Amino acid sequence: MDRRNAADLARQYVERSNRHVLDDVFPMFDSEATYRSSQFGLFEGLDQIRDMMTGFFSTFPDVHWTVDVYRADSDDTASFEFTMRAINAETGQPVERRGLETITFTEEGLIRHVEVEVAQPG
Repeated sequence: MDRRNAADLARQYVERSNRHVLDDVFPMFDSEATYRSSQFGLFEGLDQIRDMMTGFFSTFPDVHWTVDVYRADSDDTASFEFTMRAINAETGQPVERRGLETITFTEEGLIRHVEVEVAQPG
């Protein structure tokens, strides 16, 4: 894998997520992947990640991430700043979050780790 592939895979992950078809997103993960979010904690393995994402998309069914630039940090890692916008289905309140996401891939191009740091408002 090379730097361009890492950035392209990160872009593909966001595009699939924005289409809201999780069955297209989950195959991008290694079965032993980890996912850590500054807001939601650590999830280990595809089953935990699947449960977390399913709940997230239920709460935010219209969620959309905007990304301007995908950076290849190394041959297996890409990062990007994002803006997430959605309406919370439980409260009806709009939500907007900005943050930094870093994705590390396996040699085969599967997601090995996702690190999400959401900026604190103010």
